[in-house]
Amino acid sequence: MPKPSSPRTATLATAAVLLSASLTACGNSEGAGGESGGRHVPGRQQDNPWKQKLHWRDCPAPSESEGGGPSPSPLPHGGTWQCTAMKAPLAWSDPEGDTIDLALIRAKASGPKDRRLGSLAFNFGGPGGSGVTTLPAFGSDYEKLRTRYDLVSFDPRGVGRSAGVRCENDRQLDAYFQQDFTPENGTEESRLLRNTRAFNTACERNSRRLLPHVGTTNAARDMDLMRHVLGDRKLNYFGISYGTELGGVYAHLFPKRLGRTVFDGVVDPTQTPAQSALGQARGFQLALNNYARNCVAKPGGCPVGDSEQEVEQRMAGLLRSLDTKPLPGIGGRRLTQTAATNGIAQALYSKDFWDYLTEGLEEAYDGNGTVLMMLSDSMNGRNQDGRYSNVQAANVAINCADDRQRYTPAQVQQQLPAFRQASPLFGDYLAWSMLSCTGWPVRGAADRPDVHAPGAPPILVIGNTGDPATPYRGAQRMVQGLGDHVGVELTYKGQGHGAYDSGSKCVRNAVNGYLLDGKMPPAGTVCS
Repeated sequence: MPKPSSPRTATLATAAVLLSASLTACGNSEGAGGESGGRHVPGRQQDNPWKQKLHWRDCPAPSESEGGGPSPSPLPHGGTWQCTAMKAPLAWSDPEGDTIDLALIRAKASGPKDRRLGSLAFNFGGPGGSGVTTLPAFGSDYEKLRTRYDLVSFDPRGVGRSAGVRCENDRQLDAYFQQDFTPENGTEESRLLRNTRAFNTACERNSRRLLPHVGTTNAARDMDLMRHVLGDRKLNYFGISYGTELGGVYAHLFPKRLGRTVFDGVVDPTQTPAQSALGQARGFQLALNNYARNCVAKPGGCPVGDSEQEVEQRMAGLLRSLDTKPLPGIGGRRLTQTAATNGIAQALYSKDFWDYLTEGLEEAYDGNGTVLMMLSDSMNGRNQDGRYSNVQAANVAINCADDRQRYTPAQVQQQLPAFRQASPLFGDYLAWSMLSCTGWPVRGAADRPDVHAPGAPPILVIGNTGDPATPYRGAQRMVQGLGDHVGVELTYKGQGHGAYDSGSKCVRNAVNGYLLDGKMPPAGTVCS
């Protein structure tokens, strides 16, 4: 659940990078905002982009807009991560006009050249996540795949170094994220609407030329250009979370150019933003129930409640209290109701983070909001130094470029009962997030993404029954949307967002078997 924005999105793997680093080292130098990517000025096209040659070099440290931090570590058994920039048209409707630079990263295949299958492109989700930062952070998870593929990722347009969208500055974002995102009266509602419009106006002021061109369809066309300049006849692709929507749009546009493809943590392409937000409310409530059940079942007992009901009731009581009495957080910032809700949601993205949630709740009940604030900061792309990546600016810009719907406070009020029924804890937060595109300066492209891909090769579509951000039903609907004989569903009965990195050998063997050897598991395969 990113900052309240079009709630179709799921939190990106880059947030997990920030979270793991900040909570194990009590903060570091990741995230910073307002760096070169956001200040990119489109240039005039000099040559045909389809004829360009990429010039790879060892990767520098991630830019501030990508999240900052050190340069990628050397690869196992020698070699380095390599980076480059690819030129793409600013507007694909004017392919000979102005261009932007798109940041790419790769790790060359480790196996024999005669076994190499080409490139395997990754998008880790968001939208707004930096692939240039995320791929090396999780690179060890994909070492098996690197035996036959060059592992490749990129910052999609509007993200990180790829003409990153800029909106508010760090000081303004601190104030923005401290506000109340769940208004309870007309005054609070007016304030939320005013602050949302101010954020959107800042995006227009600082990134006016980019905003019409950052949608998913343009990113899919960029991927086809990337496929070509990498020298691949087909695009082999691994899409996670929002990356499944991007992959579905690519399959629709270029079905004959798609190679071996996996979707994991699957977005439901049939839903409007309101329907998606309601689905996320149910998904996060399910994850919360599972967390509470796990906590009270531990042999030593659960330190935040003696029963599932008590665990959830105490959390709800904490949030009510924070609405009027925020706790000390980090520096001069306070742990507000919104920050705590955001932090709880962040911890529910992975079972690996549940212990952090328990620790954060214990501290909060004792009057200390530090850990929950760290969790919230990781969601928002804020580092310990107070600098933000552009993940939230890009998230809003891409969603609002994609989604035609513009909701009003009256429409939110009308739907609040359904959201509260779906999740007493997260319902209000997700319902009011529907206002994020109110007053956005660019008209959205469509009501829903078109993923119908007749003629595409089989795509492995993995649904996780315990996924909070992209509920399980999304995988089924993606299979239906792709069309006959395209989507092949695999079910993972587990917890957290996505399945490949869940620790399930069954899932990993199925994915690796398909990508490496072309062995698609039977439709309906179930892993646990």
